[in-house]
Amino acid sequence: MNEHIKKQLEDAKLLMEKAIEHCDSELTKIRAGKAMPSMLDGITVDYYGTQTPLAQVGTVNTPDARTLVVQPWEKSLIVPIEKAIKDANIGLNPQNDGIVIRLNVPPLTEERRKDLVKKVKEEAERGRIAVRNIRKDANEKIKKLKTEGVSDDEIKDGEAEVQKLTDSFIVNVDKLAELKEKDVMTV
Repeated sequence: MNEHIKKQLEDAKLLMEKAIEHCDSELTKIRAGKAMPSMLDGITVDYYGTQTPLAQVGTVNTPDARTLVVQPWEKSLIVPIEKAIKDANIGLNPQNDGIVIRLNVPPLTEERRKDLVKKVKEEAERGRIAVRNIRKDANEKIKKLKTEGVSDDEIKDGEAEVQKLTDSFIVNVDKLAELKEKDVMTV
């Protein structure tokens, strides 16, 4: 196989791996009724004028399956952390006792579980679209190699390899989504 085509395949594979990682991290944020520190991963706090990830201004613990506790490293950050959690609109109501912030994770209703499964499906679809877009870009780059003297057969082989890669990564997205769906639907 032509070196340029191999390079395009390697690039496409790396990008697809990143797309899967992103999809996985987005699915992790969808809560399945259990308190997990990762539920607060996307939250940033105003730390002296700079938006800083919550994990860098305090500790997040789960004393039990339904509670998250945020312990700020500086007492002055308790109000900005509380505000950041409210502003994140993740469906959790922070309770500030002056020392720590407690977040009670309510048990999921059947209706809420179905909504979350919908979110899982949407996120998985975004993952599949990302993988397909990478396939499209890789195929376009491979087609452009014709101007560099790459034969039609090599181009066709390259495109077939990109398709194999795409299919395997889409299967990965589907597996991630299936696991998350089971997690959400398990009471």
